[in-house]
Amino acid sequence: MKKENDNLEQLFEKFENQWDVQELNSDHQLDFLNKLNKKEPKKKYWFVTAVAASIVLMLGISLFYKVDKPKEFKFASKETKRTDSIFNILIDNELVKLKEKSSPENEQIITDALKQMKVFDADYQKIINELQKNGENKQIIYAMISNLQTRISFLQTVLKRIEENENLKNTTTHEKTL
Repeated sequence: MKKENDNLEQLFEKFENQWDVQELNSDHQLDFLNKLNKKEPKKKYWFVTAVAASIVLMLGISLFYKVDKPKEFKFASKETKRTDSIFNILIDNELVKLKEKSSPENEQIITDALKQMKVFDADYQKIINELQKNGENKQIIYAMISNLQTRISFLQTVLKRIEENENLKNTTTHEKTL
């Protein structure tokens, strides 16, 4: 241990004249406290950046995300337009009910149902294209109504299955607690 102390003393002696021993001025503490207490206005660049990012995001979504809007039936009769409107309102209501049932247990059923709805939508679009190309005739109108009815009954069946699964789960949970 004594040897280590000797080494340290030799080191201090070697650098003895090289230490910075300048005295601080008497106002040093006051200057420090003044700088510490001085309140500078905070720059609010984050707000401008957030607004700019939001605008860019919204523009990007609007440019790159194509929303499939239902085509208007400019070429169809009032009855056909009304029928389409009524059925689409019913379908939208069933889709809202389906999405309200979303849970981890029902996720796969809902995902599969939405995939099947896309298939129905594609078929419906083909029917609409035929209607536009060939005009209204009984066969095309029946196909359109049949597609709309199939979509509604499909959604109702899916909702019924989800409710049955929930009831079955509640029943088995209740039996386990007894």
